[in-house]
Amino acid sequence: MADETATGVNGPLTVRYLAVPNSARTGRHFAELTIPAAELTWRFSRSAGPGGQGVNTTDSRAELSFDLAATEAVPPFLKARALERLHGRLTAAGVLTVTASEQRSQLQNREAARDRMAFTLAEALAPPPPPRREKKTPAGVTRRRLEGKARRAQVKQMRRRVDDY
Repeated sequence: MADETATGVNGPLTVRYLAVPNSARTGRHFAELTIPAAELTWRFSRSAGPGGQGVNTTDSRAELSFDLAATEAVPPFLKARALERLHGRLTAAGVLTVTASEQRSQLQNREAARDRMAFTLAEALAPPPPPRREKKTPAGVTRRRLEGKARRAQVKQMRRRVDDY
């Protein structure tokens, strides 16, 4: 049996997220947020899929829940950003739940669920990208587009029937 200490799957969850919008000048700056183990809730159930004789007797499917709306571990401005971005994935009470059932081992599914939770929260906590600057369409692009349209119109005109008057 694998060792499940407080630093393993039962310990706090560390989320590494992009702290500053990515740009060529500043590079990537990451920040870390630690969610206490007490705020994470585990549930286990029987998993569909591979498992051989033990498929109906082992609770290998792992479900990890985190009450994002009630947590004190996330600063208010980050919590507001995450609640807005995850509104479609949260329950009515503001709880984010991820599941993992790909592996036959409960421990491997727990690790996969922790990774998924960290990834989901990291994406939700990242700042929005910098706004796109509108640029004027280059004159050459417009000219080539219009020339192509004129060529196509000429081809279609040549296909028409010639009427003798």
